[in-house]
Amino acid sequence: MLASPEAARFVLVTHAHLFKPTYPKSKEMMIGPWALFFHQGEYHTRLRKLVQYSLAPDTIRKLIPDIEHIALSALDSWAASGQVINTFYEMKKFSFDVGILSIFGHLDGGYKEKLEENYRIVDKGYNSFPTKIPGSAHHKALQARKRLNQILSEIIRERKEKRLVEKDLLGHLLNFKDEKGETLTEDQIADNIIGILFAAQDTTASFITWILKFLHDDPKLLDAVKAEQKAIYESNNGGKERLTWAQTRKMTLTYRVLLEGLRMASIISFTFREAVVDVEYKGYLIPKGWKVMPLFRNIHHNPEFFSDPHDFNPSRFEVAPKPNTLMPFGNGVHACPGNELAKLEALILIHHLVTKF
Repeated sequence: MLASPEAARFVLVTHAHLFKPTYPKSKEMMIGPWALFFHQGEYHTRLRKLVQYSLAPDTIRKLIPDIEHIALSALDSWAASGQVINTFYEMKKFSFDVGILSIFGHLDGGYKEKLEENYRIVDKGYNSFPTKIPGSAHHKALQARKRLNQILSEIIRERKEKRLVEKDLLGHLLNFKDEKGETLTEDQIADNIIGILFAAQDTTASFITWILKFLHDDPKLLDAVKAEQKAIYESNNGGKERLTWAQTRKMTLTYRVLLEGLRMASIISFTFREAVVDVEYKGYLIPKGWKVMPLFRNIHHNPEFFSDPHDFNPSRFEVAPKPNTLMPFGNGVHACPGNELAKLEALILIHHLVTKF
């Protein structure tokens, strides 16, 4: 277990080739063995570039009107229901819809419902005891995962038949050719789509849920965030005009709230690696085959790097943190490529939530 910024950097960045990502076999099977985060080397590099390009700021800024539409529909449905809502559950629905948008663009409603229904079953069985007894959560999840492959296969077939050239992630995966002119197989495309949905959904939903809790617990901070967002709202003709990318870049206080929320909650609290050879680090031997865990939460809550680490204090980010002390999305070649999208989703939702409720 590694709890210093230098050690985390050693494993994840400077000597990443000495450590491979490692997950329980049952989880690999559930998401799909071709998913990006189970690999390293050439395949990983090529796939990561594709995913990064699809989730880069220049690409996601074009999604703002659609993310706004998803956020406003969610808020309207909560208001209309008149019921108490389960925040985390609602955030899961919101981040799932944004995930679908970034992967498929505008997807036919029937496909979306089928994907969601089966994805929920996989999600439920993901952390269950891996037994293939019929009726168990794990077995149900494996069956749902097969159905997801069939649904994705239909979507891909339809795209090919209509010769649609879309600029979304699926479009990039379908158009990809390596230097030998080889394309990705349907299994490779399906595993990566499921992998990205998995990576994008629960973590983003947890992150936004925590942010709302922290804002709720600090009325003064909430008022300050409201004032920042109200000014943008008023400049948009009382919310009649759409948010712009430039406006999301001006939400400086709200952005610091996000960073502090990511630090405090540390949704990804550690990551697993495995030493591929004997490695020596600062006089310690890490034998080949041993699991290595960089502990992000311990670094984020270390008073050496963040004074009074248990206080929620966004003003600490008025100054940039020391290098490698804030790693809410991991670090190095396996850092989360969707981190900008997650933050953009949160900013858009918070903007509409505090100005309308």
